[in-house]
Amino acid sequence: MIERDIPVGAGRTLHVYDSGESGRLPVVWHHGTPNLGAPPEPLFAAADRLGLRWVSFDRPGYGGSGPDPGRTVASVARDTAAVADALGLGRFAVAGYSGGGTYALGCAAWLGGRVQAVLSLAGIAPYGVEGLDWFAGMVPSGVAALGTAAAGREVRTALATSGFRYDCEFTEADLALFEGPWGWLGKVSEPALDAGPYGQIDDDVSYTHAWGCDPAVIEAPTLLLHGTEDRIIPASHGKWLAAHCPSAELRLCAGDSHFTIVTHAESGLDWLRHRL
Repeated sequence: MIERDIPVGAGRTLHVYDSGESGRLPVVWHHGTPNLGAPPEPLFAAADRLGLRWVSFDRPGYGGSGPDPGRTVASVARDTAAVADALGLGRFAVAGYSGGGTYALGCAAWLGGRVQAVLSLAGIAPYGVEGLDWFAGMVPSGVAALGTAAAGREVRTALATSGFRYDCEFTEADLALFEGPWGWLGKVSEPALDAGPYGQIDDDVSYTHAWGCDPAVIEAPTLLLHGTEDRIIPASHGKWLAAHCPSAELRLCAGDSHFTIVTHAESGLDWLRHRL
């Protein structure tokens, strides 16, 4: 994995990861909250089999990427374009997990035909939209974190500095998952806040404020994977996105949580490859 810092304007740089195989089809990975941006090790063998090249970056405020207060889903799409330009990538696919699924969708909405296909696992729908009870079914910690984010960055920052600890309410199946290859999720989540809380704060604020782009305009083939037992981002978010994104296909995975949904990621990658 090649790591480098790439300037994206306004004095900012992003810490970028690139598996670097020339001639392979590029897939830009968008990480979850709070995670570092390294692409998913459990999918490396599948990417090799499918001839895919991973590109990703720490979002502003995480890891080696400086903060960008006020960032939006659309501004992260612009950052994605800047990274792709720097690496000489024309068109590419996007994939993401959890909040990263939202940023992947934002890329397809903002960048139009430059994005060839989209894979979103447990992505978040826009906040405050008609026809979606946005907080329904979330764990109390999620309601607290995202509810304060909706009130603004200062309010979310106050929660972060109050000693608040997010409780994912892991199930036995989640804990069993972490004992296998997807224990990688711990590898990218545990150091994610070493640079401070602002990556997570700015993620949460971006989810609960205007995206700056509309998923209804996405034309690229889009696959939404969501677990029926997800209590971090309930499946109602996936259903709303599927109903409002004309190019989207929704696969509801019975019995899967926000974490065990990643066991379907390889089949999602197969789907993605066949759209390129």
